Amino acid sequence: MSNRRILQLTGEDVLDFLQGLITNDISGLKTGLVYAAMLTPQGKYLSDFFVVPHADGVLIDVDSAQGDMLTQRLNMYRLRADVSIAEAPLHLHRGTGEAPQDGFADPRHTALGWRAYRPAPQTDDTTDWTALRVAHMIPQSGVELTQDTFILEVGFERLSGVDFRKGCYVGQEVTARMKHKTELRKGLARVSVEGPAETGCEITASGKTAGTLLSRSGDRAIAYLRYDRAQGDMQAGEAVVRRLDG
Repeated sequence: MSNRRILQLTGEDVLDFLQGLITNDISGLKTGLVYAAMLTPQGKYLSDFFVVPHADGVLIDVDSAQGDMLTQRLNMYRLRADVSIAEAPLHLHRGTGEAPQDGFADPRHTALGWRAYRPAPQTDDTTDWTALRVAHMIPQSGVELTQDTFILEVGFERLSGVDFRKGCYVGQEVTARMKHKTELRKGLARVSVEGPAETGCEITASGKTAGTLLSRSGDRAIAYLRYDRAQGDMQAGEAVVRRLDG
């Protein structure tokens, strides 16, 4: 799991500090992991991560490509708060089935198993995590989650990644407005794919842009679709794409 960075946050103000920044309620740490995101003031995605209970504060489990940016952003908001941010000498371990004693259930979906944080790297995991993500429509940073993403369009409410009762956080107003729309016009869907098509390929329907093909596993994939155009047989490169959800 070398694609994850583990940060350690310590200090008397850690919980209050995070509560004002992230999309989820930090009180969820009482029962396990908290999955959350940080947003721009305009409500767009910056980073998603897990906040982990820890004896000396909390850990943050984040994609390695976002580690430096997230650290910089947290330090920018820290101001005079009693919060210290450092690299933790730990590695992510993952698995499915019953969680070990030091494991935490992945809050996004039961099929994603457990996560644990240990001093040595994991060497024994052969799980096809991409297939599991596609089967359960779990977005991944850098693929489904980009700087243009609004988190409700990629299912953050379904993934237990946002709380609408916790109060203010950066980007909260935009997210709340989207929650109370009649319906979302764009978002993720599972699709079938027949033929060659790469991640990032444009999906068209009747010659009009209908979306983008994202994570793929075999003949199934996650796509970001404009729902009003995602009907019947669609095209992505040389492949035929059909929506499976909705």
